Amino acid sequence: MKKSIWFWLCFITAIILGVYFATRIIMITSGRGRLATIRHISITTDQPNQDMAPLAAALGVPPGSRSYATRLTAVNDRIGAVPGVRTSAVRRLANGNLGVHVQIHETIALWTDDGEIFFPLSADGTIIQTPRRTRTPGAIVFRGPVPNDIGDIARVAGHLGKDLDYMEWIENRRFNIHTTGGVTILLPQVNPDAAIGSLMVLNKKNGILSKKIRIIDMRDAARILIKE
Repeated sequence: MKKSIWFWLCFITAIILGVYFATRIIMITSGRGRLATIRHISITTDQPNQDMAPLAAALGVPPGSRSYATRLTAVNDRIGAVPGVRTSAVRRLANGNLGVHVQIHETIALWTDDGEIFFPLSADGTIIQTPRRTRTPGAIVFRGPVPNDIGDIARVAGHLGKDLDYMEWIENRRFNIHTTGGVTILLPQVNPDAAIGSLMVLNKKNGILSKKIRIIDMRDAARILIKE
């Protein structure tokens, strides 16, 4: 008798829960109830002090939109098209709202093609389409084509300080450094960081970058060629 009571009690409870959840699902998919509408969209990034205005403008989802009628793929595509966005993910929360997480390219240098307009440049060589007409003081500048990994070379070249004008990727295999004094430094394809270190030591001892020199050829690890 006791088992029979428990069976019917569980059976009735299951029916009630089934009806409840079915009703909620029908209400949500038909656009009724609080869970069926988007009342808030949260945006987070992996970079602190990020300007959220461009990301918010790209959402294209006004408050009150039907949650399950909103195509998350379309929202994610719009977010991903914002300059500076590396990756993004949009998900529908349990309360019907949307959550957006964005990874931003970290700017480590500037890129220019004419010396007049500058674009932020990330470590993986991505040129971010937010141009500016002024060069940030102390920024490393690249011109022309850029390889996929400039993080290490930019960090080391930055030690040249005010002597560094810009860097240039040559024949898709090595860099040239152009100084503010008009000297062109031909770096080797292999271990250019060590060549820059040797150049800094040479400049500290002899002030070579302030002399009337046109070219310093460091492509041969055994010797340095200087052309006046």
